[in-house]
Amino acid sequence: MTTKSSLKDLLGITHPVIMAPMFLVSNVAMLKAGMESGIAACVPALNYRTIPELEEAIKELKAAKVPGGAFGINLIVNKSNVKFPDQLDTLCKLGVDFVITSLGSPRKVIDKCKPLGIKVFCDVTDLAYAQKVEELGCDALVAVNNQAGGHRGNLSPEDLIKELDANCAIPVITAGGVADKADLDKAMSYGAIGASIGSPFIASEEASVSQEYKQACVDYGAKDIVMTQKISGTPCTVINTPYVQKIGTKQTWIESVLNKNKKLKKWVKMIRFAKGMNDTRKAAEGATYKTVWVAGPSIEKTTAILPVKEIIKGFI
Repeated sequence: MTTKSSLKDLLGITHPVIMAPMFLVSNVAMLKAGMESGIAACVPALNYRTIPELEEAIKELKAAKVPGGAFGINLIVNKSNVKFPDQLDTLCKLGVDFVITSLGSPRKVIDKCKPLGIKVFCDVTDLAYAQKVEELGCDALVAVNNQAGGHRGNLSPEDLIKELDANCAIPVITAGGVADKADLDKAMSYGAIGASIGSPFIASEEASVSQEYKQACVDYGAKDIVMTQKISGTPCTVINTPYVQKIGTKQTWIESVLNKNKKLKKWVKMIRFAKGMNDTRKAAEGATYKTVWVAGPSIEKTTAILPVKEIIKGFI
């Protein structure tokens, strides 16, 4: 039986925590604060509209890196991300500590990053996909469970961690449902080497979202998280605001019919995704009556808007 590396050893960090990459939320200031507190932190490449902006962010993070901290980039690796090739070239050219891949095959990322010493972690929601990415050579699995924010998995944290840990030779990092140190300790008792934690950091002083979004994470709790198909057509967790209640969470009958048409399905999904992301961006970045705020159940224990370093103390 092989001994699996700890998250601390894999990334050279002090505490077994990754600040999860969050669309629109994550930024350089958050990642810097995370590294300074001894954790790893990750930002989606798609948070930067241009490659020069991504380059600037990576250079700033490299300059700010301190012992005990690490930073990475999250890449959407399927065809919907037309910027993927340039994003991958950029982070390989400049150098990052790790990459988290989502929504597609990580083969190209693994082939390019591993020879450079860049760790590759892959989002997975089930054993079948986990075994595929393990065979490709990824360094760890990010086990996205049914308590995660955004696009989540179907299995509970305990069931998913235990299944992956028992059947895969590489380490498992849990993603979803970790709101404090007790939750982190529980996940590690199931076999996880650490946790990728996102939603509790939305209500941070450094986050790049509106005060209304941050305050919503304080005011609402786990019971207020609902699944909606209105953003991308794929179920996604959001806070059940009055606006979400008004528009509903299900596809309309027209959308449902179009999504079943093989010739139109691809285009309908692309249009829905583009519109949903635009609505989400507007809601996240400013006060608007269209409050579609993505979050997970772990906002349950968010009681105030705090600096990142104070939020991290709750996990360590």
